[in-house]
This record gives sequence, structure tokens and C-alpha cells, in this order.
Amino acid sequence: MPIIHVAITGKPDPALSARIAEQVTELSKTHLHTNPAVTAVIVSYVDPQHWFAGGKSLASQQANSFWLDIKIVDGTKTRQDLTNYLAHMHAALNQTLGNVHDESYILVHEVSGAAYGFGGKTQEYRFIMREREASSPH
Repeated sequence: MPIIHVAITGKPDPALSARIAEQVTELSKTHLHTNPAVTAVIVSYVDPQHWFAGGKSLASQQANSFWLDIKIVDGTKTRQDLTNYLAHMHAALNQTLGNVHDESYILVHEVSGAAYGFGGKTQEYRFIMREREASSPH
């Protein structure tokens, strides 16, 4: 159930957005054990003339970059899960975008389940309801 925002350099391209959304969803499922049915991905584009790394525009460096921001419930992933996620995500986006600058970032926000949710219900509420259902006699 994460919300994932990926900002990339370039001009808007619906086919590229779809490819990135698919890639990000699959890698999140594989390495963070998220449910693709409730994963939301936003892809936005920034002109490389307006994205700077090392004091120079990426356009002048003929490089691409990305910023991936994902929010998940705290305490649900291991350090190894997060390490694998960052490594695989960076490699995948590098392959998709090509010539990715080292100053490309991934930030995993681990937030409280009581302060995060979708459909008007917190993740903590969903957890409690699943626990109740699992423990009630059928």
C-alpha cells in the first residue's frame, strides 16, 4: 500500500511512465513485500536544464537522474529488505533511463501506521481488524 513518487529528468512520455510504474511496483513487491493491488505510483518529469547535480545542470552533463520517494509503515521492513530495495531500484532505473547520474536518490519514509492509510482508514486500523478476524472463532 505504498504511495511512490518518481521524479525523472526528461519530457513527459506516457510509455516511459507506464514502464517505470510497472518496474517500481514489481520491485516494491519483490523487495518490500508490498501488495501491487494497493500500490500507487506517480511519475513526474523535470527538464534536465532545471535539475542540477554538482552545481551543473544535468542537460550540460548529458546525464539523467531520478528521485524516488516511497512511504511505508514503520517497523514492517528489515534493514536487508531496504538495502536490497535501494540497490535493485537504482540499478533498474539506471537501466531504464540510461546514463543516470550518481546523485540520484531513493528515500524510504517509514511512517506510523496510525498516521498513514488510504480509503479513509489507517493502516493501524486495518492491522487491528485483520487480527480480530484471525482470532475470532468461525
